Amino acid sequence: MSELILLIMYCALLGSGVGFLAGLLGIGGGLVIVPVLSSLLLHFDVLPTEQVVIVAIATSLASILFTSTSSAIAHHKNGNVPWNLAPWIMTGVALGALISGFIAALLPEQVVRIVFAVTVVLIAVKMFYSSTKSDADPDRAMPNKGLLTVFTTITGGLSAMIGIGGGALLVPLLTFFSLDMKKAIGCASACGIVIALFGSIGYISSGSTHFALEDGFAGFVYLPALFGIVCTSWFTAPLGAKATHSLPVPLIKKIFAALLLAMAANMIIN
Repeated sequence: MSELILLIMYCALLGSGVGFLAGLLGIGGGLVIVPVLSSLLLHFDVLPTEQVVIVAIATSLASILFTSTSSAIAHHKNGNVPWNLAPWIMTGVALGALISGFIAALLPEQVVRIVFAVTVVLIAVKMFYSSTKSDADPDRAMPNKGLLTVFTTITGGLSAMIGIGGGALLVPLLTFFSLDMKKAIGCASACGIVIALFGSIGYISSGSTHFALEDGFAGFVYLPALFGIVCTSWFTAPLGAKATHSLPVPLIKKIFAALLLAMAANMIIN
């Protein structure tokens, strides 16, 4: 069996897991894909070490385009996407994601790792703490739509920069403003499509001078890995969305926080 086929098989196994998590938590799966795919790319000697993380991030974003679409469809069917807010949030994350692909290409690989790890640790601590009490607070009403767009521009930019669909940042932001946890996850799934689309455009454009299509790359996106992830994640994302609809919110938050801490530790260690 060739190493390329073996890599695709590993990515398919990875995709089955991240698809479920994407549906369950609205995270797109990038928090899992980036560290695991980085390790796979190094193991199979696909490219130089200094370029591994940015390729993993770009490939993660491209896969999230498909995974989040599958997840969002399932959440919409369950009535968990607040469409009165989604267009404003999507506008912000689209702007941030489009810019971030070009910024990340200019940053040293270690800086991207640090941004990834620090961001998710802070989010995990906040999410675990909030799982022990109600997020509802009348003094933290949802901001006006213009300010919400500004907040989500920052969120979308950081999400795309570290290769996640946005749920890891959007869900805590929206629940902070007292949006129901399950609706926040549904909204994050829908917004993950936008972050992935515009972030991928940035990474493909900025990486076109670094890698060639005949070598299996579309910019910084590694196509064999993308295929492997998507061929399973599309089908497992609706299963996670169904689980979200039935599980209690405090349990979802604790799962969310534990996953974030594990992924941050993995990124720091590697």
